[in-house]
Amino acid sequence: MIRILLAEDMHMVRGALVALLGLEHDLDVVSELARGDEILAAARATRPDVAVIDIDLPGVDGLTAAARLHEEMPSCRTLILTSLGRPGTLRRALAARVSGFLLKDESPERLADAVRRAHAGQRVVDPELALAAWDGLESPLTERETEVLRLAAQGHEAVEIAAALHLTPGTVRNYLTTVVTKLNARNRVDAIRIARESDWLV
Repeated sequence: MIRILLAEDMHMVRGALVALLGLEHDLDVVSELARGDEILAAARATRPDVAVIDIDLPGVDGLTAAARLHEEMPSCRTLILTSLGRPGTLRRALAARVSGFLLKDESPERLADAVRRAHAGQRVVDPELALAAWDGLESPLTERETEVLRLAAQGHEAVEIAAALHLTPGTVRNYLTTVVTKLNARNRVDAIRIARESDWLV
């Protein structure tokens, strides 16, 4: 019997997933929760074989929770569920060492199969999503440039970004000018739009 921890914040969706997985003769949902910051404690208590985690959870997001779970209980496989199949998100999920990444509109049979395959040590990724991630362009921005742009996208001014990153305001403005040039953008707002659409600010 494969023991499953299920984390999904939408009550109706969680209930449906528990019911569907419960129909499978070899699957047993041993823990169900609605918050990402409850995952580690629940996993310690129930020792699941596979954790099925929604990417958007309150408390701690699903990818962060999955990474922490992998560190503490590497034998527990993780499957991330999402309604947004963006290539950058998939790359982040794989970097977090998850076993699988599935869209929420997959069939119940596919989810059950994904749980079994993850338990067997296989990677499970939606084929179209994998292809999109493979084809997706890598960001031309450095880590620091991305950090500066991310703070700018949150509405922070150059002085605030400088204070947060221990830089001078002039250096921050230079970074933003470089970002606009690299992304072939019209201005900072356009650069933020381009980076968001390319999933480079996640």
